[in-house]
Amino acid sequence: MQNPLDALHDVIPPEQVDWWPLTPASWAVIIASILIVSVSIWLAVKKWQHNAAKREAIQLSEQHTQDALALHGILKRLARHYYGNEHAAQPTAQWLTLLNKLTSQQFSQQDLNSLYSSNPTLACTKLMAAIRTFKTKEAVNV
Repeated sequence: MQNPLDALHDVIPPEQVDWWPLTPASWAVIIASILIVSVSIWLAVKKWQHNAAKREAIQLSEQHTQDALALHGILKRLARHYYGNEHAAQPTAQWLTLLNKLTSQQFSQQDLNSLYSSNPTLACTKLMAAIRTFKTKEAVNV
């Protein structure tokens, strides 16, 4: 009598599944990843371009470390660039309020008035710190 196992045929392994073409879910993940990376790069470039004036102001302030009037002018230029002429050209009291709101420094009326005297008492380090901490995206309703 014959062995019943001899009547069985050899087991044929299935063919290996190809990785290409990708499934629709894989395509969705790839497209979503590309979109996220693209949008992130675009937003980073926009932020870099938006802060270009502030970076230039910081470089200029490093050249005028002992000139309080020039540093104040740089602050005015920053305000004009980011918030428009109407905010940069305000009277002294309103400019002082805006300056205190947009920087981490607290300026007084006497500080600003001293800029136009022969001996400015306003510390240049305070103005340089104000340039470095100038807020470029603050809502201004002064």
